Amino acid sequence: MQLDPECYREVVSRALAEDVRTGDITTDITVTPGQRGRGELRTREECVVAGLDIAVEAFRQLDVKVTVSPIKCDGDPCAVDDLLVVVDGQARALLTAERTALNFLQRLSGVATEARRFVEVVSGRSVLLDTRKTTPMLRLLEKYAARVGGVVNHRFALDDGVLVKDNHVRLAGSIGEAVARLRKRNVGLPIEVEVSSLQELNEALAAKVDIVLMDNFSLEGMQEAISRCRGLAKTEISGGVVITNIGAVASLRPTYISVGALTHSAAAIDMSFNIVAVT
Repeated sequence: MQLDPECYREVVSRALAEDVRTGDITTDITVTPGQRGRGELRTREECVVAGLDIAVEAFRQLDVKVTVSPIKCDGDPCAVDDLLVVVDGQARALLTAERTALNFLQRLSGVATEARRFVEVVSGRSVLLDTRKTTPMLRLLEKYAARVGGVVNHRFALDDGVLVKDNHVRLAGSIGEAVARLRKRNVGLPIEVEVSSLQELNEALAAKVDIVLMDNFSLEGMQEAISRCRGLAKTEISGGVVITNIGAVASLRPTYISVGALTHSAAAIDMSFNIVAVT
């Protein structure tokens, strides 16, 4: 499940440039150029870790000869004070890269941890999907973290799939017209339509769409909609799905459940980086 380093080298470089700018004033004055150190990344709370390679990349970009001793792997469950990785290198580089490394690791571990919580509640009754509600420029990394937590990635970008939403319908004139235009172009992708009522659901089924997305339906509405779609279209539940109600949603066994909160609302995991030896 590792990411190709080419997927994150540039964003790490930009994050370092944002933090360092013209230099790390405190470190450059208090730490001598030749000093070397050993640092440890540790958890301060239970989590599913994600982003270790990305955190290490921050150190490596400032010290190409840094030595890395991984203890945990992405996807591992961690307890409080678990040791994640040990890095040996130039002390200045370790201190200057510390915050950038932690920012990536804490954020991505938060997404992976939240994803695992949802996956465990769903317990295989539906396929759990993430969304495009991601931090700008961090989508690839956040979706990777969601995948580490056990979620299936859904639409990395707008050219990945067809999803007709309410604004498309307003501009096209109707669900049927929007679907007709897609079929005329022969895009070669499954056609999914978002509906907000049973009337719109009937319109989508009449247009013979492949997937119907029920947005912000009540549980009773979901049950009725899923029943109407049986044998005609796959179903997806979205909108207002949180950890406290996803079990009830999953009990209806829709084909998919999509949860934006996995990426847009996951809390960062508290972690630490400490120099434990001077070499």
